[in-house]
Amino acid sequence: MGIIFDTSTLIGLERASLSLEKLVKGRDSEPFGISMISVSELLHAVHRADSEARREQREAFVEKILEIFPLYPFDLSASRVYARFWGQFIKKGVVVGTHDLMIASTCLSLGFSVLTAEIRDYRKIEGLRIEELLA
Repeated sequence: MGIIFDTSTLIGLERASLSLEKLVKGRDSEPFGISMISVSELLHAVHRADSEARREQREAFVEKILEIFPLYPFDLSASRVYARFWGQFIKKGVVVGTHDLMIASTCLSLGFSVLTAEIRDYRKIEGLRIEELLA
């Protein structure tokens, strides 16, 4: 089984409140990676920076992340999972963030779990294995 770091995990790494070494310690056989949806969220944060210095700092972090981790696309398999859950949630009146559902669908299509500090939306998705980062 693999693990996809969601955006909250990556932000924790950027802010140095999380240690990559501690996150992966003892899990050498498990693949880690990030969803392209998280990549877009990180790049969005680059363009929202409140100063040129902060923009450069964020951009350098994102580029380093892109070098380190495998990137998992939101492909046809993930799209099918996403559409199924989206339809179910609409019928039930359940609200789940679009990006979180896309990341979760990527995880489910790959048989991976999600590593996150924000479980609110993820816990609504049946069958998704969640690894919660605790403060």
